[in-house]
Amino acid sequence: MNRTVVRLDRALGRNVLAGNNRTVGRLEEFRATRDGRDWVVTEYVIGNLAWFERLLLGARLLVGLGRKQVHVARWDQLDLSTPERPRLLCSFDELRVEKP
Repeated sequence: MNRTVVRLDRALGRNVLAGNNRTVGRLEEFRATRDGRDWVVTEYVIGNLAWFERLLLGARLLVGLGRKQVHVARWDQLDLSTPERPRLLCSFDELRVEKP
């Protein structure tokens, strides 16, 4: 398997662009699994202010409000060759939608 090392801190919080150069949301979270001594990113969470919603999740649940949906890209659906400009490699409609 060919692995690439990416500075994730350079991509976090950046706008994710679709093929038509329109912003689809911010890169808010990475999901990874351990593989020996390495961590391998399996998914990327794209949303608008999802980090802020996570901070308020406990309070929102207490008053009966749910978290808005976010979109999840598989590792192969996002191009991070330039971490400062993450880009979708698929259509926005192909992303998985999560609503916790």
